[in-house]
Amino acid sequence: MTTTSGAAAATASAWHILGGRALTTPAPFGVMGIVNLTPDSFYDGGSHPDGPLGLAHALRLHAQGADILDLGAESSRPGAAALDPQAELARLLPVLAGLRRQAPAAVLSVDTYHAATAAAVLAQGVTIINDISACAFDPALLDVLVQYKPGYVLMHSQGRPDTMQRDPRYDDVRRDVRAFFEREMNRLVRAGLPEDRIVLDPGIGFGKTLEHNLTLLAHPEDWLTLGRPVLMGLSMKSVFGGLLGLQPAARGTATDTATALLRIRGVFWHRVHRVEAARQSLAVAAVLTGQR
Repeated sequence: MTTTSGAAAATASAWHILGGRALTTPAPFGVMGIVNLTPDSFYDGGSHPDGPLGLAHALRLHAQGADILDLGAESSRPGAAALDPQAELARLLPVLAGLRRQAPAAVLSVDTYHAATAAAVLAQGVTIINDISACAFDPALLDVLVQYKPGYVLMHSQGRPDTMQRDPRYDDVRRDVRAFFEREMNRLVRAGLPEDRIVLDPGIGFGKTLEHNLTLLAHPEDWLTLGRPVLMGLSMKSVFGGLLGLQPAARGTATDTATALLRIRGVFWHRVHRVEAARQSLAVAAVLTGQR
């Protein structure tokens, strides 16, 4: 594992995806658009759970400038029940087929921790696996990653979605999350996944209290010095509800503000529901910091 100094953090190593291609963006930031194909996600669950509606939403985000489309068929909100791979694929495959036809240049990611799901979608044109579990929920996923060598989102979480918010505890959340990244990156690389495939997600809202989340958001330098790009997924999350008393649908301005500030601090990749708004806030942040 390579580490970098704070001065080099904003230009951390490139992210390579399936096939070894370096993922590039037309702007000094990257936007991952969230495509929820679920009936129960916390923000837009049920808005577009079937094939035609999900495909239309994905195409809309692509047209708005999403650098990556991240499709998820199982909700990971606190308290969510697990979904088996067969049901997950029944939601995913029709939308993936439509995207291959109508947006063949789109970079596709799937949010899953199931090895069977990952293997199936990687064979269908997906180039990134976004895994909330670090291969802990289905250890066979590691074998799939080593076989295909896709881009991989290594996310920190404490517990499973159905239990993670009951009583999260840390000795020192900053130190513990950094140690997790160091340990798990080393494990992945030793197993055979190239380090350049990995990006880091601190897992805001996954097994963390409001204070844990705010502490992590205030110190992105903890992971930016690990030599890999960082992906931040805080769009519409409960941290804004706890901080400002806002319901999910009212958290857009807070999300955009935090997104811009985190880009200024060096976070390159941002996973969002509202692609157009995110690109605007990120573009302003880039101009004001001389990064355009």
